[in-house]
Amino acid sequence: MSNVAELFGHSGERQGEDWNTIVQSQQCTFLGRKCWKVRKSDPDTSIGTCTVLYGRPAEPIIICPTRLIERRQIFTDCLHLLTTHEPGNELHIVSEISVPGGSVDYVLVSVREGRVKDFVGIELQTLDTTGTVWPERQRLLKELGVPRNDAAEDSDKPYGMNWKMTAKTILVQMHHKVQTFEHIHKKLVLVIQDRLLSYMEREFNFGHLTNPASLGDSIHFHTYRMDKQLDSTLKIVMQSRLSTDAEGISICLGLQAEARIEIEQVFQSLQSKISAATLFAPV
Repeated sequence: MSNVAELFGHSGERQGEDWNTIVQSQQCTFLGRKCWKVRKSDPDTSIGTCTVLYGRPAEPIIICPTRLIERRQIFTDCLHLLTTHEPGNELHIVSEISVPGGSVDYVLVSVREGRVKDFVGIELQTLDTTGTVWPERQRLLKELGVPRNDAAEDSDKPYGMNWKMTAKTILVQMHHKVQTFEHIHKKLVLVIQDRLLSYMEREFNFGHLTNPASLGDSIHFHTYRMDKQLDSTLKIVMQSRLSTDAEGISICLGLQAEARIEIEQVFQSLQSKISAATLFAPV
C-alpha cells in the first residue's frame, strides 16, 4: 500500500475521483495552476505529492509548503496581527518579499488608497524528505489504476523525514528575519505542522516561548494539525499559537542579533507589488 496520502491536493482514499485527469492535468488544487514540484530528470512532469504517511502509527506529514494555504486559512489567522489595520482598508497577499537573511514567503498587507498601512510576514515550513517519494507516488497510481511511464513502484528504496535539518534551518532563517521585523515593529509568523513543532520542542529550548501567543511579541508560531474528514479528505486545523521575540530565538539557537532594515524600504517593496491580482478574497 502506498504511503502517499495526497496527490495534487486530492486524497488518495477519496472515492469517485477522476485520477487519470488529475494526474494528466498536474494542477495544484491550492494554487489553481500546475504543481511547481517537478522531477529534475523530467521537468515536464510534476511530482504532486502534498502529504505522506510516516511513523508508527503512520500519521499524515505535509511535505509541500503550498499545502498549507488550503482555504487561505493561514492568512485569516494572521489578521489580528495587523494592529493598525482599519475597516475600509484593502487586504493584499504579496509573495516573495526580500528582507535581510533571505525572503519571506508571503506578506499580508493592509492597504488604503494604494498605500501600505500595515503588514505581517508569513513564512511556511514543511518537512523535507530524505530519499525519494517517487516510488510511493507511482505505487499510489498503480493502486488507483492510473497508467505510469516507469516501474518505480517496484523500487525498495525508502524515504524518511529530515527532522533535524528542517528544524534547525528554519530556526536560523527566522532568527535573521525576525530581527528585521522587530526593528520596524512588525510581526513575523512561522506556519508549521504540529508534528514539526513537537520535534522542535524536544530538540531545542522552547520552554521560554509564550503559550498562548502574546500580541506584543515579534515572532509567532502558528501550528496546524491534519484532521481527516468524513469524506476521507484531510483538512488543516489550527492546533496552537506560540510567540517570542528576537532574543527568544537567540536563546533557542545561541546566536546573536544582526539584521536591520528601515521600514520605508519594506513599504516601498510592498507597494511596488500590490495590484488587483494580489487582493485577498477569502474563498
